[in-house]
Amino acid sequence: MSTIEKFNEHVMQTYGRLPIVLEKGKGREAVDENGKEYIDFGSGIGTNSLGYCDEKWADAVCAQVRSIQHTSNYFYTKVQADFAERLCAVTGYKNVFFGNSGAEANECAIKLARKYSFDKYGKGRHTIVTLVNSFHGRTIATLSATGQEVFHNYFFPFVEGFVNVPANDIEALRKLISEDKTICAVMFEFVQGEGGVNPLDKAFVEEIFRLCGENDILTVADEVQTGVGRTGTFLASEQYGIKPDITSLAKGIAGGVPMGACLASEKCADVLVKGTHGSTFGGNPIACAGANAVLDRVTENGFLEDVMKKSEYFKKKLAEIPEVEGVDGLGLMLGVRLKTKKAGDILTAAAEKGLLILTAKEKLRFLPPLTITYEEIDKGMEILTELLK
Repeated sequence: MSTIEKFNEHVMQTYGRLPIVLEKGKGREAVDENGKEYIDFGSGIGTNSLGYCDEKWADAVCAQVRSIQHTSNYFYTKVQADFAERLCAVTGYKNVFFGNSGAEANECAIKLARKYSFDKYGKGRHTIVTLVNSFHGRTIATLSATGQEVFHNYFFPFVEGFVNVPANDIEALRKLISEDKTICAVMFEFVQGEGGVNPLDKAFVEEIFRLCGENDILTVADEVQTGVGRTGTFLASEQYGIKPDITSLAKGIAGGVPMGACLASEKCADVLVKGTHGSTFGGNPIACAGANAVLDRVTENGFLEDVMKKSEYFKKKLAEIPEVEGVDGLGLMLGVRLKTKKAGDILTAAAEKGLLILTAKEKLRFLPPLTITYEEIDKGMEILTELLK
């Protein structure tokens, strides 16, 4: 029985997988079980932020495995304390809760926002505003928060207390906040990833913060995909000139080891107290070791500036392809609009030619490792250009 046959026999079929068995990787290239090499413009949906098996990252993770791989959160570990201190220093937040995924980070953010309002105003002020076309996770609560009906079928009933407004619709947001006095938070992505790589307008973000500030409504930024350097700044919020009350992180934070993080500002840092939240694997020493290695690299002088330069290089190369109608996104989180071809067809054809890419709605989506080289960009673009002729 082949690997794929064995997989399909015993693993739930919840994904549309390409018929590729990846066996190893180095740098920005993956290798399948037949020895075929692939340039990776997807990095495990933005998770392998330093590429495959970065040497310093791998050394840090392996050293931690040989020291202590797990202990419950009834105890302290130095590696978690060190990473928490560094992450808060880099982001300017007061404290952090660690989980294992973006959905968990967003679950924590939801609970934090609701308890802040409950503590201050009592029961009933619990509604969280999210945006149409948003994506916040696959758990029942984060799916309830997600503003895309395509994900909602089959799983009724959903968690109550979520309402949606269209992204960038200032008047709709104003109207909702003026009329609904049960709102405790507004939750949003600076760039809607699964929704099609759509950046929010700066004016809309500024209005969110103005309205929330006037009404003691918390601002919650889902930076699961945009955070940890993906957009060219450590947090995408830096490019909008604001600081949310709560920010969630995951994907590239630990370089491929599962981790989620919910960051809280001074305003709500003391809301979740003993017994109000938890996670068995949250802050796992192995994940924290990987995350420290990622932080080492991403905070190096010039690293994020180089991400911005690579972003501009990507856009320049894409603009030279006649089939490309336009490019959306920030940093190395790019969505490519095509004139006539279907993104799904290009994804499949690219894999056959040795290039791994992603899609988001009708767009091609690029989330390459932050460490990708210009030579590797050129190699991947040659394949893509040929396919888009």
